[in-house]
Amino acid sequence: MERPSRQLLLSELRIRNTAYDVSLSRSLLTWKRRVSSPVYHPFRPSVCHSVSVSEIICVREEEEESSSRRRDDGSWKKIKEREGKDCRQAFTVLYVERSRQHRWRCAEVTFMCPDEALCQRWVSSIREQLNAIASRPKRLLVYINPYGGKRQGKHIYEQKVAPLFAQAGISTHVIVTEYANYARDHLKTEAELKTFDGVVCVGGDGMFSEIIHGLIWRTQIDGGVDPNCPEESLLPCSLRIGIIPAGSTDCICFATVGTNDPVTSALHIIVGDSQPMDVCSVHHNNTFLRYSVSLLGYGFYGDVLTDSERKRWMGPARYDLSGVKMFLTHHYYEGTVSYLPARGIVGTPRDAARCRSGCVVCQHNGQLLSERAEKYKIDEASDNESDGEWRTIRGKFLAINAASMSCACPRSPKGLSPAAHLADGTTDLILVRKCSRFNFLRHLLRHTSKDDQFDLTFVEVHRVQRFRFTPRHCQSDSDLELDLREHGKRQIFSQICRDHPACSCAPAYSSWNCDGEILTHTAIDVRVHCQLIKLFARGIEEPTVFEDLTNPCAI
Repeated sequence: MERPSRQLLLSELRIRNTAYDVSLSRSLLTWKRRVSSPVYHPFRPSVCHSVSVSEIICVREEEEESSSRRRDDGSWKKIKEREGKDCRQAFTVLYVERSRQHRWRCAEVTFMCPDEALCQRWVSSIREQLNAIASRPKRLLVYINPYGGKRQGKHIYEQKVAPLFAQAGISTHVIVTEYANYARDHLKTEAELKTFDGVVCVGGDGMFSEIIHGLIWRTQIDGGVDPNCPEESLLPCSLRIGIIPAGSTDCICFATVGTNDPVTSALHIIVGDSQPMDVCSVHHNNTFLRYSVSLLGYGFYGDVLTDSERKRWMGPARYDLSGVKMFLTHHYYEGTVSYLPARGIVGTPRDAARCRSGCVVCQHNGQLLSERAEKYKIDEASDNESDGEWRTIRGKFLAINAASMSCACPRSPKGLSPAAHLADGTTDLILVRKCSRFNFLRHLLRHTSKDDQFDLTFVEVHRVQRFRFTPRHCQSDSDLELDLREHGKRQIFSQICRDHPACSCAPAYSSWNCDGEILTHTAIDVRVHCQLIKLFARGIEEPTVFEDLTNPCAI
């Protein structure tokens, strides 16, 4: 907290005809009401307010025309009449105000000065402090998906976001996408990224996925890195990404901001917040497939997505129907999982602590992994991913999930992995072995309860830096050949049944659900790249932060 001696300005100003002592330091703008009576009134409303300079949106001088339209009491008009034609004796500060459920709102307060010179001094001082914040964006590249969610992306941006950007002095170049992957292709080839301070997507998780695929690919090509090589260490993206939620699912917003409110996300962009995020690269036989930031799911979640794609006409309800159907069919899949456990890091998948704003686990592990990367950069033969550290598990699985974040949402408040972190360079590998329907239902219900969802004998979880999966139908071992000889007739009918989904015969393999997209291959190699991208966010703030800031006099 800034010391009182660091004050830059201290004046007696008026708010609605009430005198306040207003002070400005390099970190805080504070206004405290002057109390004429020395008697303490315990039920009197708070007389002191403080706003962090970093959360001031802008400051504007009040002109004569705009002030005459204000619905305030007549005090300003009386002062204006008394002072004559002078119209620059008041200034308004717009700032961030916290609301419930992690929402932010734009609040404002108007200060009236005794003379124009003091008013100009205050406005200049505040603007000087805002301009000194290097993290604030000045020019943004905005992509709007007009078809996502309820087709409200363009309306949400124009009505709720664009006015805030204009007030904050942010210039934008807006592109309305014309087809799927338009933003990805534009970022890969045409976008002049050096002229922007950040990229903003208006849409859902699918639109965000387009942005990161285009931006990461462009960064690697410009830096001479081959994205198709799974052994390559990817270069981090220099531009931050902003998300204005306007889709049917907004998982990333819930994980990084705490709400899917467009105004809240716009304010995080304006104040220049920065939240690093891990990204998983998914390869098949040295061929790049996709990037993932939230969930990779094989088995149950892959089947749900595959089945729901045939029911898109149902809207969001298709996920519920497909979920029930896949639970009843109860398919399991054989395969081999090899993983590289995370070494020497802080935190485990079963911790009670959660990833929140200013997470010390992400900071510590991110620093540790960056030091290791520097250590092994010169001598590639000393790579820490040696074969001796890999661990292998073979078996029959109902689900194989890799959660790079908690994946929390309204239906699953804790998420698939409650203790997963956004930027610690790891993913939580969750293996659900073959079990009864009743036990699998117990596992699914744990996502909505406070119980430890990993405290089940058929569920195991590992915090890993890399993993590989090979389905059994891709293995040419003697057991598989024996099955083909002994059960040749059943295998033939199984192939026919796979072509007819109505049949209840169990398929040989599932599909991977990669952040809501189906992968074209089942045998994959997944590697976590620590803090590869940065978002205009700060992580979910703890409730105590809101309590402290609603009564700033306690600071």
